[in-house]
Amino acid sequence: MATKTASDTELTGALVQLMHLLQDLYAETSRPLGLTPQQAHLVCVLLMGPQGMTDLSRILSIERSTLTNMVDRLERRTLVARIAHPTDRRACQIDLTDAGRDLANQAHEAVTARITELTTVLPATTRANLTATLQTLLAQG
Repeated sequence: MATKTASDTELTGALVQLMHLLQDLYAETSRPLGLTPQQAHLVCVLLMGPQGMTDLSRILSIERSTLTNMVDRLERRTLVARIAHPTDRRACQIDLTDAGRDLANQAHEAVTARITELTTVLPATTRANLTATLQTLLAQG
């Protein structure tokens, strides 16, 4: 078993704090759009295209019942629609409506603008190194 060093503990702490900061940014940018952070995350994921409920549940790391309730609320607001699955007639996929796509783009632009604003204090080489490091970590997940 490897022993933890002070720098390991500092890295872990910094990553946890960064996670909380990013969650706060998501909340801050989604509220003015009338979305919860979870709803903003869902509509942003749907910018990639229609998704099945099982995939969405996995991507968002939420229970299927929670996802169903969230989709129901967004569907009532005509931001998402349930559409027939192209190959499984028993299943449906969730897709953005035109209004949902507009709102999802606004949510995505708002959060990415805040992250860009946050990272502009870093020199270009630091941003490049951080990008490479984060991509390496994300590939492990």
